[in-house]
Amino acid sequence: MKKNSILYKFLLPCLIWTIISCNEDILEIDPTDQYSVETFWVTEEHASAGLTGCYQVLRSMFGALYETDMVTPNAWGYNENGGLGPLARGVQLTTDPALAGKWDASYAGIGRTNTFLDNIDGVTMDGNLKTRMIGEAKFLRALYYFHLVNYFGDVPLILETPDAALHSDLPRSPKAMVLAQILKDLDESSEALPETYEDRDTGRATKGAALSLKARLLLYEEDWSEAAATAKKVIDLNAYTLFPNYRELFMLDNENNEEVIFNVEFLAPRFTNNYDQSIYILNTPAPLKDLVDAYLMKDGLSKEESPLFDPLSPYENRDPRLHQSIACIGYPFNGKITELSDVVNTGFGMKKFTSFSDDVSNIVPPNTELNPIVIRYAEVLLTYAEAQNEAVGPDPSVYEALNMLRARSSVNMPAIQNSLSKEEMRDLIRLERRIELAFEGLYYSDIRRWKTAEVVNNGPIYNYEGNVITNRTFNKDRDYLWPIPFVQIQENPELTQNPGYN
Repeated sequence: MKKNSILYKFLLPCLIWTIISCNEDILEIDPTDQYSVETFWVTEEHASAGLTGCYQVLRSMFGALYETDMVTPNAWGYNENGGLGPLARGVQLTTDPALAGKWDASYAGIGRTNTFLDNIDGVTMDGNLKTRMIGEAKFLRALYYFHLVNYFGDVPLILETPDAALHSDLPRSPKAMVLAQILKDLDESSEALPETYEDRDTGRATKGAALSLKARLLLYEEDWSEAAATAKKVIDLNAYTLFPNYRELFMLDNENNEEVIFNVEFLAPRFTNNYDQSIYILNTPAPLKDLVDAYLMKDGLSKEESPLFDPLSPYENRDPRLHQSIACIGYPFNGKITELSDVVNTGFGMKKFTSFSDDVSNIVPPNTELNPIVIRYAEVLLTYAEAQNEAVGPDPSVYEALNMLRARSSVNMPAIQNSLSKEEMRDLIRLERRIELAFEGLYYSDIRRWKTAEVVNNGPIYNYEGNVITNRTFNKDRDYLWPIPFVQIQENPELTQNPGYN
């Protein structure tokens, strides 16, 4: 059941546009309605509505978490000519709307948070609430900037209310400068934010969310010791635990459970996404054989090593997360046995994020209000394990973090024995991240930061029978970064393009 949340408080998605009404330039401000900056930022209600507008952009940025998995060996999209399809095939252009959309949405969020932060000091309201709201806005600005630098590298760093006269010809700021600002925002927000909220404020950023995002950033930048220390701070909050049922963790009835650190709030009928339609009707994203083959056997060995593997029944005796994440031919899903016609694209379908159970048939709804989980506790444990292993090697705390994931009653995989080298542990952690976080929008960033994308994203991809679906290409001299959108460079001569896209 949906709980009272941030969306209930102010269902005013268009109000912020009276303050930040953007035209063709995503950063240009053009107040248009009965409010102006001078008359709007007066009351606590104004501040709350303005902050809700800062959160609103999240729905366009994270409404389809799984989409970047379709640019990896995890999944395939039925329309490889649209969305991120060209990126998957290595034929992306500077004019691709899907890539430009990430840039635009990020700067829309940044513009809103900057406007909020520039005006909140003048609002008459409770001081403690104001401090908390400032912390929320800084967390959101950090998240939006992290999204930008992760894909585009150097980007213009803007910390003021959007102003075309000041910002239309800004050059790209060095990535290190932007990262420093992100870390500053996250440090300040982690000090200002509470660990938990009352139900009516469910969905807002917390101290744990700020620390978790910081840990992710430090991990991506290979600051191993600091990443491990920051992830440990989240663990030591004792505010989160692993949800015992892996499949049900992602179900509507269990939203905002004890594992969720930060998610994006959706609420029908006004704020919905099409997860069920896309996954079940269009069979996209369609899991690939490469991912299915990566799931270990129940004895903890690979299918190549385990005596449990039977090529005539290749999906038997596997890590239970396989059948909790992926629909395989011959196995139940949505009240029936899955047939090829149900998963025609690759021979596999996605269960994760759908509202369907295995044994009960359900009519596909037109939309869903499922909240995409942006950060959860399992990721924090994996961040800690990877960073700690890289910093000092596989000490007992690394094994403990990983074995917590395996010990859940719905997973029940064998514990990892304390006998691995640092390199062996690295390989195991990377596999565990891929399996545990499949379709959650992180694997694409993982293979880029590990510099393995040039290997795993080059060559054919296969369906369940081992037949080639298509070929993918990854140019190691170009594709670790996305192109700066053509329209941005056209309108701002100070912007330079990333290598390989001129």
